[in-house]
Amino acid sequence: MNRRSIQLLAAFALWAGPALVAQGAAPQPTAPQTTETKPAGPDQNRDLTFKKEGAAPAATTTVRIPRSYALVIGISKYKNLPPDAQLQYPDQDAESVYTVLISPEGGQFPAENVHKLIDSQATLANIQHELETWLPSVTHADDRVLIYFAGHGFVSNGTAYIAPHDIDLKNIAGTAYPMEALGKDIGARINGKWKVLITDSCHSGAITPEADRSTVNRTLLDLDKSLFSITASRDREQSFESDKWGGGHGIFTYYVVKGLEGEADTNGDGIVSADELAEYVHTNVRDATNAAQNPTSERGSFDPNMLLAYNPTHVTAANLPPPKYGTLVIETNMDGVEVFVDGQSVGVVNKAAALRLPGIVPGAHTVQAVHMGYEPDGPRQEEVYPGQETTVTVRILIARNRNHAAVEHFNKGIEFYNKGFELNYRMAAAEFESALAIDPKYSQAALYAGRAYNALYEDKKSLEYFKEAISIDPDYLEARSSYAGALLDAGDMDEAIRQLNVVTQRDPNSGMAFYLLSQAFARKSDYDDAIQAARQAIQLTPGNAEAHFWLAESLRQKNLAAEAEAQYSQYLALSNFDSGMAGKLNYYLGGYLLGYGVKKRAAQTDIWKELRGQANTGLCDCEWLQKKFDSAIHYCQTALTFTPNDLFTNYRLGIIYSQQYNQSGSVALLAAARKHFENVIEQNPDANEADRSRKYVRNIDAVLAQQSSVAHP
Repeated sequence: MNRRSIQLLAAFALWAGPALVAQGAAPQPTAPQTTETKPAGPDQNRDLTFKKEGAAPAATTTVRIPRSYALVIGISKYKNLPPDAQLQYPDQDAESVYTVLISPEGGQFPAENVHKLIDSQATLANIQHELETWLPSVTHADDRVLIYFAGHGFVSNGTAYIAPHDIDLKNIAGTAYPMEALGKDIGARINGKWKVLITDSCHSGAITPEADRSTVNRTLLDLDKSLFSITASRDREQSFESDKWGGGHGIFTYYVVKGLEGEADTNGDGIVSADELAEYVHTNVRDATNAAQNPTSERGSFDPNMLLAYNPTHVTAANLPPPKYGTLVIETNMDGVEVFVDGQSVGVVNKAAALRLPGIVPGAHTVQAVHMGYEPDGPRQEEVYPGQETTVTVRILIARNRNHAAVEHFNKGIEFYNKGFELNYRMAAAEFESALAIDPKYSQAALYAGRAYNALYEDKKSLEYFKEAISIDPDYLEARSSYAGALLDAGDMDEAIRQLNVVTQRDPNSGMAFYLLSQAFARKSDYDDAIQAARQAIQLTPGNAEAHFWLAESLRQKNLAAEAEAQYSQYLALSNFDSGMAGKLNYYLGGYLLGYGVKKRAAQTDIWKELRGQANTGLCDCEWLQKKFDSAIHYCQTALTFTPNDLFTNYRLGIIYSQQYNQSGSVALLAAARKHFENVIEQNPDANEADRSRKYVRNIDAVLAQQSSVAHP
């Protein structure tokens, strides 16, 4: 069994477990027990532990990060509000908060534990579901929980609300979310030892006559005294948003993100605490707006040392006094230039408008500007001074001219690569490596070397070359997508999601990135996010068969069998060809599979067979869930024509034949069930399904023995 099948079996195991007669119990002389339920997935690790060096070199400190959940909401565009009540940047603010929360140098939240509602997704129904159903169902007493909201906050008839995307001003009570309900959610429904509410809600553009920011802010701060609540402004102030902060943000959220990235860590221990973030955000927003906007945090009974973010690279040898922050202003001569400060992307700058980056700790920082196809400017060291602006002019001037010999090697590599099969992939890899040896900045050669080694199952080399391509051209989004695909093959879903998050923010029309996100989330059992990403991928690239496949897988896991069947059928229709046919094979070689999270094997038809087999198995399972046993058997038998030794398909057939025996009493059905259970045991004796199959076989043998004794007394 190849690794892809093993990966999918891990998902199948979540819903494949039968309720069986306990091992060692007396066999039942009736039909074998075949009732099955879908058990909950395995518990997640409750804590992530990191070792960091303290001030004394010999000392070590353990930083424990609780299991963490977050809901991130950002609404710029409101369905029913007039143009003058629309907002500019809450959607971008929410995306930035999401990015820093899932970053290993920030909040360190597992990506599948952070739900995001942007614009049209942030309906009243969806907000209610997340706050009243999802978070209460997953959180525990020792968890860390964060809720972020950017959008309209307002008052109507003396009651404070947050405004969902679909608010109707003619029916506010029925279409807005009361802050009193938010308080009950946080205080009574949602569990956790650390609860954080960050709201950027009092924007300009009042949507009701009662534009009472005082009531809005006071309500948010008084929701629950054990909660760390920080709001964008104090009574009667508005929250400003502008392109002068990081290229387009609410000022408050800009500093929240910078603080969580590590700028708020004033004592140099790598930890951003609640008090540190509050002080950093308040100081910088107040300074940036000449005291026109003053973020406020309620100093209630919450733990002031609650850990909001941890960046071990920010640990310093001694505690330092709080700095007075400076500002970097980046100018450029070309549009679409991506800027990196201290190795971290801070945004894209165009020649018509500088990129302002306030809130930077004084001192030396490295600045690099990149543009695909050109030599980068930097990295070079720039000094940031307390309370001052430092203007940095970056120039993208020199187009990369490829060495002719390197290009020849690259073109030969592409010829081998497009032919497929193991020998050709090895020859292709050698040509790409020769091209890189001649021209070490040939990012395309590094990308295709990574793809060739990915096809050969050499994960280490594959990942190294993908990372090299990104190192050469950090804005090479295609390389990031391929790197994410290889990470999925290697089982590193978290880093794959982080890479794909960069791609989708830079290119919201990348259907491939959304398809890969759907796969990553599905394999992390985050089926809601997987469904959302798959639907986005299908909207952008309807012909991407695998997006339909992962949508089907996720819908099936949500017990939406009929809709899942439609998506499996769509996948099978889109991939209904002999993969050896001329022209059709290019579907795979063109990038839809190869180097994109699905292993391409040396034999061209293998991945085609695997996916079609798994799709038919999915259809079989959907029919089984609906108790349509005859059609379920048809699909499972079809699946076995593609993947005869698939463990789960054999297991499911054994279950179905056993259930049919319970209905008809046909001994032939029991024999068929036994055969498939034996196949499971033979394929992988250590699998959970094999253990269950042994119990089924014992029950079947007991029934057959009883029937034999009755027939031959």
